[in-house]
Amino acid sequence: MYSVRYMRDGFNRDINYLRVSVTDKCNLRCRYCMPEDGIEKIDHEGILTIDEYLKIGKIFKDLGVKKIRITGGEPLVKKGIIDLVKGYKDMGFEEIAMTTNGVLLGDMIEDLKKAGLTRVNISLDTLDKDKYAHITRGGDIEKVFESIKKCEELGIKPIKLNSVLIKDFNDNEFKDFVNLTKDKDMDVRFIELMPIGEGRKYKDNYISNEVLIKSMPELVPIESKDKSSPATYYKLPDGKGRVGFINPISCKFCANCNRVRLNQKGQLIMCLHSEKYIDLLPTLREGGDIESIIKGAILDKPESHHILEGDYNSNNMNTIGG
Repeated sequence: MYSVRYMRDGFNRDINYLRVSVTDKCNLRCRYCMPEDGIEKIDHEGILTIDEYLKIGKIFKDLGVKKIRITGGEPLVKKGIIDLVKGYKDMGFEEIAMTTNGVLLGDMIEDLKKAGLTRVNISLDTLDKDKYAHITRGGDIEKVFESIKKCEELGIKPIKLNSVLIKDFNDNEFKDFVNLTKDKDMDVRFIELMPIGEGRKYKDNYISNEVLIKSMPELVPIESKDKSSPATYYKLPDGKGRVGFINPISCKFCANCNRVRLNQKGQLIMCLHSEKYIDLLPTLREGGDIESIIKGAILDKPESHHILEGDYNSNNMNTIGG
């Protein structure tokens, strides 16, 4: 059933994308993501080392994973992150991407690109300095703007901005974000607020992407070449960039899901919205056969999430990598 460079789950989906959360720590405290007082520290022995991330990554590469995305928490606070990117590059992954809040990115992007990073997604929920400081509990938005500029100068494209719009906070900035795509080869993507962890406190401020799309009828739908992408794309007439909408609540995209997740504890997560984990760490450190565990987990990947039935993941987003 399984062969090198090809792996399918029990619903005949080609699993070729691994998201790797390298830490649950973050230099920000976004209100819908992380508690104000931070997180409970994990014992150092209970988290994967860089070498262990690479060992697991090599198995996934041999099983057919082509794309790897490094997430957190904030991945750039992880010691050894440059070595990790280089290690994945040396394995031959076709794409090595990263999701970051962008605050530290400007100082590291040259080294990351040299190591093999191909693309970045930057989480940015507002373009207003004061709002940014509020939602992140103290973040400096100018650092993010500097990082975006450096990525553009280095030719890293398309840069993707991920934004969560919250009713009565930043929903009035929707058109400002969209207008960024007029003159820049940039994807601006709007992700519906997910009722996960701290985000459950803001469920009454949820805004459907359908409402946003209707508010800007000049947006033209375009077809995405990547059927596994969770986003549906639009663009402004003559716009250089794209406007994406990711609807994990109002619209399932599970039928084309091609990804699994690995967190900092060495646990495989088959679905972002599930609390079921497969623990690889003990077997890995005992020298056991984790490849067979991974194969079995892939085969048992659930067909879809059950958010609409009220089955929410109670963990904070920073612990599962988004």
